[in-house]
This record gives sequence, structure tokens and C-alpha cells, in this order.
Amino acid sequence: MQSKTFAVDFDGTISLGKWPEVGPANERLISYLLDRKRYGDKLILWTCRAGDALDAAICFCAQHGLHFDAVNDNLPEVVERYGSNSRKITCDYYIDDRSVSADDVIDEVSGGDIGVAG
Repeated sequence: MQSKTFAVDFDGTISLGKWPEVGPANERLISYLLDRKRYGDKLILWTCRAGDALDAAICFCAQHGLHFDAVNDNLPEVVERYGSNSRKITCDYYIDDRSVSADDVIDEVSGGDIGVAG
């Protein structure tokens, strides 16, 4: 079975507090991600945090046993495969408190009727 790659946001997703604080931990999600890692899946921390705020997020995750294969970057094997490093993260799943599917947006904005502005 081929491994999957998960890109996971920090604020509001792994950490349920408000930026720039860290915590409280989303224990359910962290447990799930640790299981995925044990099954051989890859994890990418995908966050807007930078500098000290990013360091605090990485440290927080490490304290909960969560270690990432990449941080705000594509996996090295993806860069090698495509010969470049796109700004968009290549993964199988994006986990983010603000994510929605295209169908969700269409349904929310136009009631499912494409072409009719809400």
C-alpha cells in the first residue's frame, strides 16, 4: 500500500487556541496523525507561521510526539520527481480549519445553482 501525504495547518487545527498562542492541543487530530505516521504516511506542517511563532508551533507538536517530514515545504521526493518546488504543497489531503470543498462553496454561495450569484 502506497503511503499518503497529509498537509496539516496549525492554528485552529492542531492547536485550538488563537494565534500567536499555542494550545490547547487537538488531541483527537494529533492521535489520528500519529496513527497515520505509524502506518507510514507522510506529514507536512502547512502554516502561515514564520520565525519564532513557527518555532513555537514545531516545539508544541514535538512535545505531543508529532514530527513532520516537511514544514511549509514539499517533500524532497516530490521536488525530485517534478524537478521543481512549487509554492503549492503536493499532498493527498489538506487538513485545515478553514478548508472547504468546491461543492461546499458552490452550495453555500449559490444554493448549488452554478451561474447564479448569491
